Amino acid sequence: MISVTTDTIEGRQISKHIGIVTGEAILGANIFRDFFAGIRDIVGGRSAAYEKELRKARDIAITEMHQAAESMGANAVVGVDIDYENISMGEGGGMLMVSVSGTAVIVR
Repeated sequence: MISVTTDTIEGRQISKHIGIVTGEAILGANIFRDFFAGIRDIVGGRSAAYEKELRKARDIAITEMHQAAESMGANAVVGVDIDYENISMGEGGGMLMVSVSGTAVIVR
């Protein structure tokens, strides 16, 4: 499945726009607890463990989007947008949602 953030795919022609597709993944409150418990993992202002979980969530969301596109008969997704949202759950709790969206298309 081809996925691009642009509206076109270089060297390919879009023959049909099928529709909007999305995918979501949510990191639960435990990731934040684990993140702060493993604060020593931070080097140069970055946490490898936290970044790994974000990559995992992003990959899950993209896979869901691809599956939605395939179920609609598409072979590519254009205009892909990735968003990260913090969902507050009250005192000390929260989740991070990774959502992706794009337009399912058929390319030749």
